[in-house]
Amino acid sequence: CAAIPETLLESELFGYERGAFTGATKTTVGKIETSNGGTLFLDEIGDLPHPLQAKLLRFLQERRIERVGGRQEIPVDVRVVCATHQNLKARIAEQNFREDLFYRLAEIVIEIPPLRQRMGDAVLLAHGFLRRFADEMKRGTLSFSDGAVRAMEQHTWPGNVRELQSAVRRAVIMAEGQRISHDDLGLFLPNLQQ
Repeated sequence: CAAIPETLLESELFGYERGAFTGATKTTVGKIETSNGGTLFLDEIGDLPHPLQAKLLRFLQERRIERVGGRQEIPVDVRVVCATHQNLKARIAEQNFREDLFYRLAEIVIEIPPLRQRMGDAVLLAHGFLRRFADEMKRGTLSFSDGAVRAMEQHTWPGNVRELQSAVRRAVIMAEGQRISHDDLGLFLPNLQQ
């Protein structure tokens, strides 16, 4: 929801009819309609522009959409899963997020604390990323040095899992041998042995 410009987001989610706007030379099905019978994942829902919040709420209540420029209601059966780094209750208090939309979306809420608060998770995730990136880049069997593991355990990961993932990907690319050091990860902590 944050990556697509606000002017395009409505047509991306709901689709559009031919002639709905300049450049709409054909009818296009949106992400919601494409997800019919399945699951739609909306990342960064807290960044959804206010005008689209009302349209999304209507879809969630009615389980029907109208494409941009269309007049026909299209029934859609889709499970909606959302994620955000925003505090939606604070956004509601600031009047930046609709309270009724929040309660419609918040049927089941799973709060995941930041990586820095989950002891041991950084190293577990790093091993999974390491296997994936080593396979993708045909690097064989790579492993972390003891210093790399200690550095990952001590780092606060302000960029959360995305920072960890990028650090491991970079390390797989940059490591000269089969062991990834804290230097390869870009973690420069004092008194660490590789």
